[in-house]
Amino acid sequence: MKNCGIYSRVSTLDQSCELQIRELKEFAERRGWNVIVIFEEKMSGTTANRPQLKQLQKLVSERKIDVVLTWKFDRLFRSLRDLLSVLQNWSDLGVEMVSLRDNIDLTTSTGRLLMQIIGAFGEFEAALVRERVRAGVENARKKGVKLGRPALQLDSEKVRDLRSKGFPIRTIASELGISVGSVQKALKCSQIRFNTQI
Repeated sequence: MKNCGIYSRVSTLDQSCELQIRELKEFAERRGWNVIVIFEEKMSGTTANRPQLKQLQKLVSERKIDVVLTWKFDRLFRSLRDLLSVLQNWSDLGVEMVSLRDNIDLTTSTGRLLMQIIGAFGEFEAALVRERVRAGVENARKKGVKLGRPALQLDSEKVRDLRSKGFPIRTIASELGISVGSVQKALKCSQIRFNTQI
């Protein structure tokens, strides 16, 4: 008999997990699974820090659960990337997953095949995004757009003035809110200009 952990979530405190839990318990009963724990979360799915989900993850990592049962994938995961990453991790631990309303049952060969297809689409989507970003960067370069952080405006005169008064480089950097390297560069440039004028 498989040990099953149920995870249910609603977005607000005035909502109830009762419907989800009832359907999930009935499903587990039909499968002959032993429901050892039921997690109820009342917060937005976009929230990364969900205490009940962390408890579920802990039980999964300790292999106290054989199968995780949830009402819908969006109750548990924040994104497709999150879903694929977690499911791969659980699969490596030998833990299966069923999403009741999505009709995805990873305890069956059909469910596992479907997840592989979803994973392939996820990788394809990520590749398309990378391709679009590269194309956008290349297009911007061709138009003469400068990429990266804007260069810091450096008051070389102020750097030289403070240095001439005997201030250490680190103090100058701290005083002007710039890096030590920027101070050294400003001093070096001013020295080169001085030498060329001689």
